[in-house]
Amino acid sequence: MDEVPGNAARYRAGLAVRRSVLGDRHVDRAEVAATDFDQPFQELITEAAWGTVWARPGFTKRERSIVTLALLAALGHDEEVAMHVRATVNTGASRDDICEAFLHVAIYAGVPAANRAFKIAKDVFSEMDGSQNAR
Repeated sequence: MDEVPGNAARYRAGLAVRRSVLGDRHVDRAEVAATDFDQPFQELITEAAWGTVWARPGFTKRERSIVTLALLAALGHDEEVAMHVRATVNTGASRDDICEAFLHVAIYAGVPAANRAFKIAKDVFSEMDGSQNAR
């Protein structure tokens, strides 16, 4: 990307945080896949989600990861749940943390949402463990 949109400092900070949480491969894939149609959206999430919210000093990346997983699970955003479970390798949130977050989802957002989130996390863990065993 040649031009830095909106608040340049916030965008750069967001890009650094996004890369540190999701990994360079994920962010590079998103940037390559961006078109004229969705480029403004990529810029928005980089600046707002990553450069404003995730870059704030109040929570650690681990804490933000746990909150994000609970919210995504509660809202039924399956692909995002999987992506953020993978990101826990970079945020420091443990599998026990994820379990605790999903238990809260069960009580406060419903058992079906938590059940789905647990299934997704188990699938992602299996995939991650398989990748680690293949190394």
